Amino acid sequence: MNAAKSILSITLGLMAAGCATKTGEISAEGITAIRTACPTVAVPAATGDITLFNPPTSEDQSALDVSATLTRVRSTCSDVGDDVSTAITFDVQARRANVQGARDVVIPYFVTVLQGGTVVVSKRISRVSVHFDDGQARASTSGQATANVLRSAATLPPDIRKQLTRPRKAGNEDAAIDPLARPNIRAAVQRATFEALVGFQLTTEQLKYNATR
Repeated sequence: MNAAKSILSITLGLMAAGCATKTGEISAEGITAIRTACPTVAVPAATGDITLFNPPTSEDQSALDVSATLTRVRSTCSDVGDDVSTAITFDVQARRANVQGARDVVIPYFVTVLQGGTVVVSKRISRVSVHFDDGQARASTSGQATANVLRSAATLPPDIRKQLTRPRKAGNEDAAIDPLARPNIRAAVQRATFEALVGFQLTTEQLKYNATR
């Protein structure tokens, strides 16, 4: 994921000076930034699909057994207390080649909390089971995960917040300078930016298959 895109959640939007702000906004003359301690929730590239072969060592289309897609990712964040908890739900849509007999397919998935776009804070692996009835080619199920972030880690230091919200008057030399262009501010914002990533737990071969198919 690109941490720069999620900085400050961050959406630094250029607003007209003096505009009214909404709850949770950091406001300054000419700049409004909406920020929350809740992590951005996303599916990392190449982890939203999984393909199983029979035999597992084959990648020939004639050996395709089951394919599944992780979709409709939703999240609900409880932005209170020392721990900011995000409940994540998603759907799994699956399809099998051989429809004979009832069958349950167990698929592993992960949820990872990433800090600053690079540091893995935590990772949990769970499993979801998809049930196919006899003669049924398609099936679906739902899964869930939880991501926790320390509020203290997701909160900007007072001095950084002060620099970001310092009033800037039109015509002043620093009025047109993006505060995030300063290395210390950019680094502080990155450290306080978290992402919750959910996807299928793939083998190296499965990742390569997704990247090259």
